[in-house]
Amino acid sequence: MASQSTKRSRSAAPPPPLHELESEVMEQLWAGGEASVRSVMEALNARARRERAYTTYMTIMARLHKKGLLSRRREGKTDYYAPAYERDEYMALRAKAEVEGLVDQYGDVALSHFAEQMARLDPARRRALQRLARKS
Repeated sequence: MASQSTKRSRSAAPPPPLHELESEVMEQLWAGGEASVRSVMEALNARARRERAYTTYMTIMARLHKKGLLSRRREGKTDYYAPAYERDEYMALRAKAEVEGLVDQYGDVALSHFAEQMARLDPARRRALQRLARKS
């Protein structure tokens, strides 16, 4: 699945940002792998202040599938969902899109702020980030 998502991510628009509940669902699926709506609901409701209905999770997961963030397969009457992107891949694609958006909108002002942030970093971390940037 990762190879499919990598292939798709290079040719397609970046994946959309996640809203709060979408993020909770995705984190659950990234941590646990493929799951049914019911198992995601039970896991998230077990640690929630306020439980949400099955239909809420069903709607969120169907929307995430429509957005291309989840794959879906049916077994009997049950749909199983899995992330279309690995967590790190999704985060990298979103970060790239956000940075590009900031640079497109604010130009050199945004770049100067990035440069300021880089200058404040510990030298070892700065070198590690420079190595990472060369790999991209």
